[in-house]
Amino acid sequence: MTPSHAATTDDADRTVLTGARVVRPSGVEPDGRVTVAGGRFAAGGGDADARDEGDESDRTAVVDLTGHWVVPGFVDVHVHGGGGASFSAGTASEALTVIDVHRRHGTTSMLASTVTGGLDDLAAQAGVLSELVEDGELAGIHFEGPFIAASRCGAHDPALLRDPDPAEVGKLIGAARGAARMMTLAPELPGGIDAVRLLRDSAVIPAVGHTDAGYETARAAIEAGASVATHLFSAMPPLAHRAPGPVAALLEDERVTIELINDGTHLHPSVLGLAFRTAGAARVAFITDAMGAAGMGDGVYPLGPLKVTVADGVARLAEGQPGAGTIAGSTLTLDRALRRAVTVDGLPVTEAVRALSETPARLLGIDDRVGSIEAGKDADLVVLDEDFGVAGVMRRGRWLVGPPGPATGPASSR
Repeated sequence: MTPSHAATTDDADRTVLTGARVVRPSGVEPDGRVTVAGGRFAAGGGDADARDEGDESDRTAVVDLTGHWVVPGFVDVHVHGGGGASFSAGTASEALTVIDVHRRHGTTSMLASTVTGGLDDLAAQAGVLSELVEDGELAGIHFEGPFIAASRCGAHDPALLRDPDPAEVGKLIGAARGAARMMTLAPELPGGIDAVRLLRDSAVIPAVGHTDAGYETARAAIEAGASVATHLFSAMPPLAHRAPGPVAALLEDERVTIELINDGTHLHPSVLGLAFRTAGAARVAFITDAMGAAGMGDGVYPLGPLKVTVADGVARLAEGQPGAGTIAGSTLTLDRALRRAVTVDGLPVTEAVRALSETPARLLGIDDRVGSIEAGKDADLVVLDEDFGVAGVMRRGRWLVGPPGPATGPASSR
């Protein structure tokens, strides 16, 4: 079903969305109303009816979204690339391509995730990405590596891994010029726990991942300040009944947010369901961990210094490299993660949406601006059709995707 306009939206002072099922923190409004003005959500949706405010005019665009869902814009705290481009390329043009591709799939806020590389290369990438953070294009930078375990390096080049020396950790934080928001490391490495404390004290979120840590070490990392499980289950020891490892430690602690890649490849539905039921939507952040092939077809793509082959939508390290055949990130976009969560995993829409928006926004400390449809917050939203396909994306009050259709008359003549 195609949304229809009751007035133009590109020159309106206000936009009013009507008729959709609107997902808010309080639940689903079955015949909801969302009002946007000045790039923000305004009173007139949910709390009050804009038609009673006496300010609807021919400068107000009214969009009838009957049969659709309206959900807050998605927040991805772990994404490497898309559209054939990568944040690790170290250029603003490639970074903007990644941002555009994921925005068109509903991700209106994201961290730029790097891949293990040389320290000077990573510092240079951080310098470029920090400018995009300053410009409001990105929510921050996530360093994934190089301070990770060689035994669990996954699609990271093992020749470039290193122990977390404080000076080197500090070099990356400094290169990001205040834009570093998260760093994934293996706490069992020499200096690992001290690095967690350094990150915490630098207002950078320490994340446990690509690790061979045991249960006690993972617990020590959490006590030192680690508060994220990087793509839980992947690149870490599996849960065992006498050796619970990091999975149990990260799952059981209410201070930890759990990243889950819901693409049908990384996690069996029963495992995803177990993690979701244990942690709850308030502690789960659905991520993409997407590399350059997201939004593209099968083929060969770069991932940092390595090459990845994508076949049938699954990314694996190409032949002739260390770890050939290893799953290398994903080709996921968050709209697909939401659709799968609801239609395959059986999660309530409200819980799935929370894990895509509110929880990751709170993790990043930006939930005062994004993550839910509430008056005063940035007007970031996604319009979904009955099959949970993207029909429209709005960011800060501006439509990036749809809703298509010509004006049919001023708002007051509805």
